[in-house]
Amino acid sequence: MISGFFAVKGGPMSHYFQEDKNLNHDIRKKEIIINETRFEFFTDRGVFSKENLDFGTRQLLKHIDVGLDTKTIIDMGCGYGPIGIYLAKRYPDVHVFMYDINQRAVELAMKNSKLNQINNTTISKSYLFDQVTEQVDLIISNPPIRAGKEVVFKLYEQSYEHLLSGGSFYCVIQKKQGAPSTYAKLEQLFSNCVIVAKEKGYWILLAKKG
Repeated sequence: MISGFFAVKGGPMSHYFQEDKNLNHDIRKKEIIINETRFEFFTDRGVFSKENLDFGTRQLLKHIDVGLDTKTIIDMGCGYGPIGIYLAKRYPDVHVFMYDINQRAVELAMKNSKLNQINNTTISKSYLFDQVTEQVDLIISNPPIRAGKEVVFKLYEQSYEHLLSGGSFYCVIQKKQGAPSTYAKLEQLFSNCVIVAKEKGYWILLAKKG
């Protein structure tokens, strides 16, 4: 599964990784339980996993370890905000930066941060890390596989650049969508990569910057 922050031109259909300004709205409020914590999220057409939280993201959030020394997190490709908002609520002393290329997703994430009474997030529009200036302790992504290997690998490379020394990068990816090649790329970049868990074909990967 993939997160919604890539504008893909062409093709007759609208996808969550497109920014289709002509797409009609269908805003709904959903109650979603994440690791036994209740949230409410506004969702809309044109954003990823609008009906419910996808399995890959659930598994990712199940296995993320946020260390006591973690002060800053980037949720890259935040969509309507479930990853970043969950982490911001669970770790109120951590500041979570959330980015997405899709303006509709960014606006939903902002609304959902307020809806869940979260005040330790900064939410902005960015294609990959183009508008990102922070270096942080932890970066998390559910990468956009359909955007192609070149784009996904650029995400990994830029994540490495935007991590502080000792920082961690987590992602979730299906084996059939390229988990082995992602593992190899992260091993090349970080000189270490660990398969934290395998769940129904999804791999949770962790790489740490030395």
